[in-house]
This record gives sequence, C-alpha cells and structure tokens, in this order.
Amino acid sequence: MIYFIGAGPGDPELLTVKGVRLLKEADLVIYAGSLVNPELLKYTSADCEIYNSAAMDLSEMVQIMVEGERSGKKVVRLHTGDPAIYGAIQEQMWKLEQVGIEYQVVPGVSSFSGATAALKRELTIPGKVQTVILTRLEGRTPVAERENLASLASHQSSLVIFLSVGLIEQVVRELSTAYPLNTPVAVVYKATWPEEQIIRGTLENICQLVTEAEIRRTALILVGDFLRSERTEESMLYASHFTHGFKQGCSDQVTD
Repeated sequence: MIYFIGAGPGDPELLTVKGVRLLKEADLVIYAGSLVNPELLKYTSADCEIYNSAAMDLSEMVQIMVEGERSGKKVVRLHTGDPAIYGAIQEQMWKLEQVGIEYQVVPGVSSFSGATAALKRELTIPGKVQTVILTRLEGRTPVAERENLASLASHQSSLVIFLSVGLIEQVVRELSTAYPLNTPVAVVYKATWPEEQIIRGTLENICQLVTEAEIRRTALILVGDFLRSERTEESMLYASHFTHGFKQGCSDQVTD
C-alpha cells in the first residue's frame, strides 16, 4: 500500500495523528523537499529510506514507489499542505492504478488554513461573505478562461490566491477590475513556519509592500472584506433564540 499524506503548512505539529503514525511505520518516504518542512522527517525510523522528490520527474517518483511497494515496503509520499489542493497527486495516482497498486490519501491542513489562523480571521463572515474561492494566476500551468482572476473577483468573495505572489502586480491589475483599491489584502509568507511573515495592505499599496519585503515565492495572497478589523454581524449559531438539533432557543419576549 502507498500512502499520500498531506504534511500540513509547515509546523510539524500540524501534521495529522494518522500522518504521524504512518510516517513512523514507513519503510520508504518520498517527500517534496522544496516545500515540506524537513523537521517532519524526524517522525520516521532510523532505517527508513528517504528520497527528496525536488529534482525528480513523475516517472522517477512512481518507479521508486512501485518498486518499494512490490518489495513489501510501506511507502509514504509526503506532500505539502493538503494534497488535494495544487498537490499534483492525480497523475501519480493514475500511474499507480495503471500498474494495479493500491493507495490511500490522508488529508492535511492546507496552507490557506495556516494563513487564516496566522491572520486571526474567519473567511466566512455573517452578512458579509459566505463564499471562499481558492485559485491561482496563470503561469506555466494554464488556467481556463472562465476562471481568470478578473472574472472570479467579480463575485466579491473571500479570495485565497496560491502560487502567484511573484506576479503580484498582475494579480492587483486583475483584481482591481472588480474590487475597490481600498480592499484589504494580506500576504502570508511561509504560514506556520518559524520564519512566517505577514504583510498587510490594500490593493493600492500591496505591490510596494511585497516588493520591499522581497517576497517572491512560498506565500499566499488573501483578499476581501473578511480582513477588515471592524466588528460585524454575529453568527446565528450561538444566538440565544436560535434553535437547532442540539439546542432549544429561548424567546426574547417577556410575557405576563
């Protein structure tokens, strides 16, 4: 069996309990060395075979996984964040299916969760925004025209933009077609890592702030009114008069 494990955003303590157990049991680990915190490898045993996939292509990674599994080893493929989001695992799973090898996917804490935790903000705000869009700007990997950033910005949702901080000026140009220039923006570099850095600004000044901070990669761009500091409408969930399956609400009216 081969296990694809989400390593989380960086903090070794944000790896899931299941992920820790499987790393401890693994005979062979292939980790995304350019992104995964190497501190996570401390969970592996002393005799575990460890490979860094940073310089490998798809065929090389799959070959190591297949040979390891067929020799009776427990194999772990360790991806950053949650592997379902920009994890490039689908093609690896297809290759394994072609040769009849079973696998499981263990979800992880995404970097966008780590970033919002660092910002101490909730992406969904009652009465303000109830939709979150996770996206990226087109680079070497194409993006469908219907998903271009300017089109997504028209929804005025909470936006989390991956893999695009190196093109921050283009990001701002496209967002400015729909968002006002005073829209708050945060750039979180290496969320949950010891070197985490947070840049706060607006669409009007975020390019300058990011350039001055010399942030060019490994950062998320978060955009929207959820970043504003003013108090907003409270959720109905914990309101005294709100009834749901586990709580009987009380009336605010006083009767004789």
